[in-house]
Amino acid sequence: MSSSLSIRKVAVLGAGTMGNGIAEVFAIAGYEVRLMDISDEILRNALNRIRDSLERLSKRGELKESVDTILSRITTTTNIATAVEGIDFLVEAVPENAELKKNIFREADKYAPSHAIFASNTSTIPITELSETTSRRDKFIGLHFMNPPPLMKLVEITRGKYTSDETVNITVQLTRFLNKEPVVVNKDVPGFIVNRVLFRVMLEACREVTQEGVKIIDLDAMARNVLGLPMGPFELLDYIGLDTSLFIVKAMTERGFRAHPCPLLEDLVNKGKLGVKSGEGFYKYPGPGQYVKPKVLPDQGLDLDPVKLMAPAINELAWLVREGVASVEDIDKSVRLGLNYPWGLSDLADEIGIDNVVSALQYLKNVSNWDEYEPDPLLTEYVKSGKLGRKSGAGFRNYPEVEVRKYDEILLRIDPPAAWIVFNKPDKLNVLTPRMADEIVNALRAVEDDSRVKVVVITGNGRTFCAGADINQFQNASPIQMFKAMRHYHSMTLEIEYYTKPVIAAINGYALGGGLEIAMACDIRIASEDALVGQPEINLGIIPGAGGTQRLTRLTNPGISKELILTGKQVSARKALEYGIVNKVTPNYALEFEVRRWIKELASKPPLTLMLAKYAVNYGFESPIWSSLNNEAALFGVAISTKDSQEGVRAFLEKRKPKFVGE
Repeated sequence: MSSSLSIRKVAVLGAGTMGNGIAEVFAIAGYEVRLMDISDEILRNALNRIRDSLERLSKRGELKESVDTILSRITTTTNIATAVEGIDFLVEAVPENAELKKNIFREADKYAPSHAIFASNTSTIPITELSETTSRRDKFIGLHFMNPPPLMKLVEITRGKYTSDETVNITVQLTRFLNKEPVVVNKDVPGFIVNRVLFRVMLEACREVTQEGVKIIDLDAMARNVLGLPMGPFELLDYIGLDTSLFIVKAMTERGFRAHPCPLLEDLVNKGKLGVKSGEGFYKYPGPGQYVKPKVLPDQGLDLDPVKLMAPAINELAWLVREGVASVEDIDKSVRLGLNYPWGLSDLADEIGIDNVVSALQYLKNVSNWDEYEPDPLLTEYVKSGKLGRKSGAGFRNYPEVEVRKYDEILLRIDPPAAWIVFNKPDKLNVLTPRMADEIVNALRAVEDDSRVKVVVITGNGRTFCAGADINQFQNASPIQMFKAMRHYHSMTLEIEYYTKPVIAAINGYALGGGLEIAMACDIRIASEDALVGQPEINLGIIPGAGGTQRLTRLTNPGISKELILTGKQVSARKALEYGIVNKVTPNYALEFEVRRWIKELASKPPLTLMLAKYAVNYGFESPIWSSLNNEAALFGVAISTKDSQEGVRAFLEKRKPKFVGE
């Protein structure tokens, strides 16, 4: 068999949307292309679409040759024997009908040269099944272009049961010559990579709407506003076509893809509402084929759970890797280039924390009673071995940049752009001691001038943030000793409150007494759903001594502050949110991801201005308004003098994202 360098003549069978796009891609790359379909009219329309596409590319300066030169390489025919005569490579792109495709390949096999490689652009039908209709099973392969082929970089190359290594290697080389990015699917599984991942997200979105009553527009808003996806799940289904999407899901499930159907999808298809192509699907459009992006507000969907939506896709990633279908790198490339996700799936998994992904899947399995949510053995194996993602330095990927420094009672984990101060006495509920207070201060000072660290997070190891001060220190202590001890804790909380970088409290579990006092000194407080907060000192015959009587009153109001302090009762995270004690509440498994989302947001801001803004708020809150306004004006003057201010203004005027350097 010749190498891809000797491939000159290519046949593309099927001149629909995918076929004409694939023909265009080959022609741009310099190949002689024969485009075949059942009628001259279809072929004329295909050539017109190709010309229109080429002219758009030419206007953008993306072509090295003239439109006419490229078009001259494409000839058309309605005769399959003519189409495949003397070719080196064939791409089938007819509709997703298994029998139709098999008949095409049987016929082409009669007339094509024996050395020619046959490829199918199918997205659902097994390559092995199609190859068995030909006499060249070893030269048969999947070549799945994304839509539209001229613009999308990704191509899935799927190895069938009989496909030779040489065929795979040649096809990979050829794909690169087309200026595309290949990913190799090593096993012929339904949906390959992209569709398996995509429809895990789609089907979970459908479940949340049908079982939990989530609004479609809110879920799409969350996908865009929180996850940064270019389209929400339902918006994308409309764009793909609901009939097409339903066909893909059914074709995959019939061939072993474990999934429950989406009744929303089936209902709309039965009503003839097919999405953009018909003018209505989950959304209404101006007319058939007239796509308009659904409008969402910047703060819409922020209360929904992104981890729950993406956990099934991460589970699919684990299955694909464990089964040897594809590498982590190729799966990440697939979602970046095939779905336009702003991150790789393994990156997302490691940021969420693999233990948290497993917890989310267990939750989904419990509420749905669906087996497809069972955590993949690879995920549970990672958790058992301590490969939890970024926080442990290894997960699907390794993170050598993550540095851990151990103190006696805390850990300092530097994970740019953040540093995490972790209370590290889980067996003692992370109780607060003078030594821990000293170590918190030392850790803060250790990273204050570290340019890698833009944000600091304070949290607890295990299932507790901090259950308060160690009661043993109160026994037989004199009033003067306790006064000095409280001053010691005040110094620590003031160090946090007036730190020169933003500080986030990630409240996991109990935050009581001194634990809550530490959290209240932070700038932002994010709590897990199972968190309990309170100032229970009254039950010991004492009062809060590390700032609780003051900071709690400032965060809530005197009435609520007195209620909590005088009764010593604990309140849930949701009630704490209602009282204004915390900024956000998330499911337990989503806490880490939510904190990392805040880290990214804060780290994107100018560091010096963050510091000045903190000081303006904190100092101003304690002063008469005339003094506070004077202080604000002075700090504004300092801010406007920075290089970051100049960059921010310039970037705004130039309509680009600013690049802040902290100067």
